[in-house]
Amino acid sequence: MFDKKTLIMVSNLTLAIVAIKFLTKKRLILQSENKLNQIESQILNSEQTKQKIRRLAFEIYEENFEEKMLILAGIKGMGMLLTKELAKELEQISPLEIIQICVRLDKLQPTQSEVVLDCEPSVFENQSIVLIDDVLNTGRTLAYSLRPFLKVRVKALHTAVLIDRGHHSFPIAADFAGLRLSTTLQERIEVILYNEKNNEKKYGVYLH
Repeated sequence: MFDKKTLIMVSNLTLAIVAIKFLTKKRLILQSENKLNQIESQILNSEQTKQKIRRLAFEIYEENFEEKMLILAGIKGMGMLLTKELAKELEQISPLEIIQICVRLDKLQPTQSEVVLDCEPSVFENQSIVLIDDVLNTGRTLAYSLRPFLKVRVKALHTAVLIDRGHHSFPIAADFAGLRLSTTLQERIEVILYNEKNNEKKYGVYLH
């Protein structure tokens, strides 16, 4: 026969073991759900994203194959990173001379922001231009980014994005789009065109 103190110790030990098993099972379930959510939120992985960029480059070249020079104007941020990727692809698949321009503006307050280019207008005057951003949502950023290019005479002006969400509230369309995607207004698209050691999300496109 066990005394009362021993029985209490055994009972407490049993409860502790049950609690540990429950917490371990709950943690495993949460980890599984987090992995599932991460997979579901990724629209394009690294390889798929690069394929879309390469296809974009081919489409841009097909439209401009008669040109000797092409201006790629990337909106600062992920748009400029996309521009660099497209420039690499175009240099591999075409004889075009590629000139990259960085377009700077405040995306949150474009009406109060000056659109600044890192070159003089003479660089793109009478040239074919492709204005590039990572995502086309309402079209506001692209619309305001056009301002410097409308002040001089240019040969042609096109727009290119990796993702076109289709929620346009400005008269802007993407001439070249890697992926045209139907999303709700509450959802957000995130494009990542770099890898960081401490960044859980790698090169690709994500839906939030």
